[in-house]
Amino acid sequence: MSSIKVIGAGLAGCEAAWQIACRGIKTELYEMKPIKKTPAHHSDGFAELVCSNSLKAARFASAAGMLKQEMRMLGSLLLECADKCSVPAGGALAVNRDDFSAMVTEKIKSHPNITVISEEITEIPNDGICIIATGPLTSDLLAENIRNRFGGALSFFDAAAPIVTSESIDMENAFSASRYGKGSPDDYINCPLDKEEYEIFHRELVNAERAALKDIDVRNPKVYEGCMPIEVMAQRGEDTIRFGPMKPVGLTNPKTGHRPWAVLQLRKENREGTLYNMVGFQTNLKFPEQKRVFSLIPALKNADFVRYGVMHRNTFINSPQLLNPDFSLRENPNIFFAGQMTGVEGYMESGSSGLVAGINAARLFENLLLLTFPKETMTGALAAYISDSSVNDFQPMGANIGILPPLAENIRDKKLKAEKLAERSFSVLEAFMDENRIKL
Repeated sequence: MSSIKVIGAGLAGCEAAWQIACRGIKTELYEMKPIKKTPAHHSDGFAELVCSNSLKAARFASAAGMLKQEMRMLGSLLLECADKCSVPAGGALAVNRDDFSAMVTEKIKSHPNITVISEEITEIPNDGICIIATGPLTSDLLAENIRNRFGGALSFFDAAAPIVTSESIDMENAFSASRYGKGSPDDYINCPLDKEEYEIFHRELVNAERAALKDIDVRNPKVYEGCMPIEVMAQRGEDTIRFGPMKPVGLTNPKTGHRPWAVLQLRKENREGTLYNMVGFQTNLKFPEQKRVFSLIPALKNADFVRYGVMHRNTFINSPQLLNPDFSLRENPNIFFAGQMTGVEGYMESGSSGLVAGINAARLFENLLLLTFPKETMTGALAAYISDSSVNDFQPMGANIGILPPLAENIRDKKLKAEKLAERSFSVLEAFMDENRIKL
């Protein structure tokens, strides 16, 4: 055995391949693009972000920020590229998608220990060490192979939000501001609605025609809460999205001096600020219906949609019954799974799992003990969650404070508690890295 196979050049696969290669081990990275693409993919590049350009909160004293800082400490390729490709987004780390993908692709292809092979893999390899990181959009043949081998794979549907041009936004009916004044006021454009405008919009949204789902479970798709289509959420009640993606709290319309009844936030999609993403507006409406309904928002009455929202199938395995916390397969430790198909939810969560799988695949190659990361770290807590055999109704999980072990002291202040949890995490991780001689 002279190399390790990594299947899939998404975020998890790229991170895994990078970790292996940087440890001096030859790596074969298999990617079916550009030969074959899924409906959600638009480019030939690696680590393509298909749902949002946001990598969530940047501050360390938050679940998402904690995870990203842990990844930086562990020498993450994704965070190195994300930090260099960041665009203003208030308190979040958001990136220029094209720049981010291009940088990751270039670094992967130029690494002397990585060989990229453009080929669709349809079966789990039976020889050598392998990491399956084909993501939530795993090709049908490989997904069927996984399903047959492990007694069924779970699936749900995921949706992406539309993108509009900045010049087509009617700023007479919009204002720039970050919620609660955090970050630069230019990071977000806010599109307010009064009560009557909102009621009309909600009615049309709920009754709009949706696109037919071509994948499995079309009659009763299992929709993950974190990326629920706006029209599905709106069906739950007239005020549901007004207390969700369209919540007006923390915002004051300078034109009226009052808080809007509801508001759509637009976030910069690129550094130049020529494109804006409709925050929280993942959707499966037909394209003409998206244009019609979303144009009812006054600031978007003349909006130019450069990308409409799309909905696609996500697939994840029953990890609590299949995987160890090091992301290796219980029945065959030579096979690792990584990415959203393990049930970690989110871009950086996916990258984190690839990072851990990559480190452990390299250690297995070198006949070293596989590592289980401490539960006090967000990295370890996520790994523990997806491998907990006591879990019955397994659902995807993103980084959150609730999966961390409690502090020894009871702290009521949420901000202070998050700061203490972050301090503990970084301290524990640093000691863990020293103890296990994790090299960067």
